[in-house]
Amino acid sequence: MRVDTRAGVDRPRPRRQHAHRAAVLGYPVDQSLYPVMHRAAYTAMGLEWTYTAVECEEPGLEQLIGSLDGSWAGLSLGMPLKRAALPLIDEVSDLAMDVGGVNTVVFRDGRSYGENTDVHGFLAALHEADVHALGSAVILGGGTAACSALAAVRELGVKEPAVVVREPSRAAEAHAAAGRLGMAVDVYSFGQLDSLLHGAGLVISTLPAGAADSYAAAIVHSRAAIFDVVYSAFPTRLAKAAGFAGSTVVDGLTLLTYQAARQVQLMTGREDVPVRAMREAAQAELARRAG
Repeated sequence: MRVDTRAGVDRPRPRRQHAHRAAVLGYPVDQSLYPVMHRAAYTAMGLEWTYTAVECEEPGLEQLIGSLDGSWAGLSLGMPLKRAALPLIDEVSDLAMDVGGVNTVVFRDGRSYGENTDVHGFLAALHEADVHALGSAVILGGGTAACSALAAVRELGVKEPAVVVREPSRAAEAHAAAGRLGMAVDVYSFGQLDSLLHGAGLVISTLPAGAADSYAAAIVHSRAAIFDVVYSAFPTRLAKAAGFAGSTVVDGLTLLTYQAARQVQLMTGREDVPVRAMREAAQAELARRAG
């Protein structure tokens, strides 16, 4: 089921054109890996499409979306546009509404459709690492990425995940998303982390690069699988420690690749999305930046 977010609103329908354009919107957006990944996919799929990075802040989002003609197939959205886009799109998927953010907009037959591919990215990355079912999970951080992580662990059987934040106010977004997802969620401080880790099947860190480093020893000692969403400064100390200890480690680049691959699938309508080519393009770009 989709939620029609703009019921009763009449909009002029653009003249039908061949859709061949897409872009990532955000501010700042110059460090996004989406352009190299999408372009790699288009090349491998034999599509003469263009994909650009467009700087856009929240106040200008509605005007930008309204200005796009029928040559546009879709948009990728970064924060804070993921939430701001919700009321601007004709139809939004239930999952995107529950999570509280749209990271993908698809244009079709004069209407816009909002999706969330972040959850797909989490699940696909975990499945690739052979993590398929869980009894418990600990999520570090309470923002937008944590909301998608909640939806993902729900699909893996976790009924009451623990969310760990520095201050309870930082968990408001995750708490609201959990309610929409029909989950019970317990919020803890980092001072309580050690007790939460006993028996945890998975620890997902949605924290910025380096923010989880001081907790690495305790997390690794739990022997849980580790999912660190960082990709630009990977491996983090947490990921290195987990790897040395023999724990399953899932990285943010794998998450990002599957997010982007699902976007390409939605925008093109094709199933033959070259995930490997997209991942290799992103790895090459990260190496270029580092070098």
